[in-house]
Amino acid sequence: MSNFWNDRYTKKEYVYGEEPNVFFSEQLHKLKAGKIILPCDGEGRNAVYAASLGWEVQAFDSSEAGKTKALQLALKKDVKFDYVTGDALTINYPENSSDVVALIYAHLPVEVRKRLYKEAIGWLKPGGRIILEAFNTHQLSNSSGGPKDVSMLLSEQIIQEDFGSLQPELLQVTQTELQEGEFHKGKADILRFIGIKL
Repeated sequence: MSNFWNDRYTKKEYVYGEEPNVFFSEQLHKLKAGKIILPCDGEGRNAVYAASLGWEVQAFDSSEAGKTKALQLALKKDVKFDYVTGDALTINYPENSSDVVALIYAHLPVEVRKRLYKEAIGWLKPGGRIILEAFNTHQLSNSSGGPKDVSMLLSEQIIQEDFGSLQPELLQVTQTELQEGEFHKGKADILRFIGIKL
């Protein structure tokens, strides 16, 4: 999988743009800056944005090319954060250490997803929150991005099962118009979730 992402991120331009995901940026503005973990953060647009707001950012991705571009973007925007290359199955952060874990279009095979979501809950401090936006199962009929394997798309049922220990603040299935670079463009069927660790 990292070869796929390395190939995609080798392009000169930022394939999902340099600006943060809209839902992610809206949610961060509601919160006091603290510690945030960003799994599968690709070219770093969300990590850079969070750092610019004063968050202490830890990000990871399986792609070395993604990391290189993330650090270039950080230099351009004059921010710093911790970014490591790692696998979602093996990456490790301390328990109860983060105020937010943001999963923005982090689409993974079922077993990897379940493991990452369980770990993410563990990384959160009590009162911390998951912020998630991803394609839902209706996205297969659209050409605006996302995996073409329905098992890697999300539904309300999956969220309720995988994040059942969290207090849901928002669980929304909706349509939006994506304008996030070359590969997230056009009408999209998405799911948004915010859950709080009790």
